[in-house]
Amino acid sequence: MATHHAAPGEIVNLATWAQDVPNEKTKVIAKTDEMELVRLVLSAGKEFAGHKVSGPCVIHCITGEVECPAMGATQALTSGQLLYLMPGEPHSVRAVVDSVVLLTIVFKV
Repeated sequence: MATHHAAPGEIVNLATWAQDVPNEKTKVIAKTDEMELVRLVLSAGKEFAGHKVSGPCVIHCITGEVECPAMGATQALTSGQLLYLMPGEPHSVRAVVDSVVLLTIVFKV
């Protein structure tokens, strides 16, 4: 069964967005040729490693605390904080505690 993706104009509650996914709670919210929104769920100690995209991206910590190695430093993000990265910047997202992160990726077209 395919999972639901948000339609334009649809309100998305990030706390409950992935309830239709039985085990893994990381899920693409919306994707177009120009951008992608991803709700990333990481248990404490888990890492979304070695990632880079062709366009700019934003890592937004919704809940919890994550560490983001990028641009020659590791920065900690807590609930409500975000980090903007330039196109092609290698980065990772590592959960210090159980965390929910919104990734906004803009593709170079």
